Amino acid sequence: MSKTKDNLMSAFAGESQANRKYLAYAKQAEKDDLPQVAKLFRAVAEAETIHAHAHLRNAGKIGGTLANLRDAKAGEVYEATDMYPGMIKDADAESEKNVSSYFGFVKAVEDAHSKLYQKAIEAQGQLPAVDYYICEVCGYTHEGPMSGNCPVCGAPAKVFYKVA
Repeated sequence: MSKTKDNLMSAFAGESQANRKYLAYAKQAEKDDLPQVAKLFRAVAEAETIHAHAHLRNAGKIGGTLANLRDAKAGEVYEATDMYPGMIKDADAESEKNVSSYFGFVKAVEDAHSKLYQKAIEAQGQLPAVDYYICEVCGYTHEGPMSGNCPVCGAPAKVFYKVA
């Protein structure tokens, strides 16, 4: 890969992290009853998303939908089978039981995500219309409204929200 492509991917990672961090900061500002600061964080987060998307596009990393589905699935499989198991082992070795447990939840969610992507790949992208609901505790993604507890973390159905 060229230095420019490396730089684009580094910039993509940085802008992506800034977006997520600023959205977390916005939530905290809301909790602190500072709505204008929250709005500022959300505005800058959106600008960082524009930058991240442009970097990814300029690096040639956005393909057709089926290629993107395969790439997304591969990323989720890597996280579930390689990345998080290693992180769980490290957290266990450092007696970080809460972190280890949470990484276990995330590992299970990434596995579920890979299955959703596989379903879309097998359907050649022609999925039936369905709403997706997300567990706000662990990120588990469910097709249709959730009834009962989250199969990953056990959170009640009321904590699931519909993706717009």
